[in-house]
Amino acid sequence: MTADVTFRDFAGAIMTGNTGEAARVLGILLDLEAPTAQAAAAHFREGMQTGGASFMTSAMGLRTAVTSGQDAEVRKLLADCFGLTGPTLERSLTALRNRYHPRA
Repeated sequence: MTADVTFRDFAGAIMTGNTGEAARVLGILLDLEAPTAQAAAAHFREGMQTGGASFMTSAMGLRTAVTSGQDAEVRKLLADCFGLTGPTLERSLTALRNRYHPRA
């Protein structure tokens, strides 16, 4: 079931080099169409390879930003970690809000 995927699933797929699965999970989590999810997963993988520990520290900050409701920080991290911009970034922000802060 798609509701059960987490960023842990995304990270596991990235770490094992399964970019197809990483893109699928990211598409669900961030409400991305397949080509955009593939590009976002590739952007993340490249950042991980070239940015080292500082990139990973930044990426891990996404959870804190999302759970604390810091939209400006979430936007920055979605752009930095996944290369998202414009309406796509906003749709992903909304998807994360809905997943982690659903309205009753």
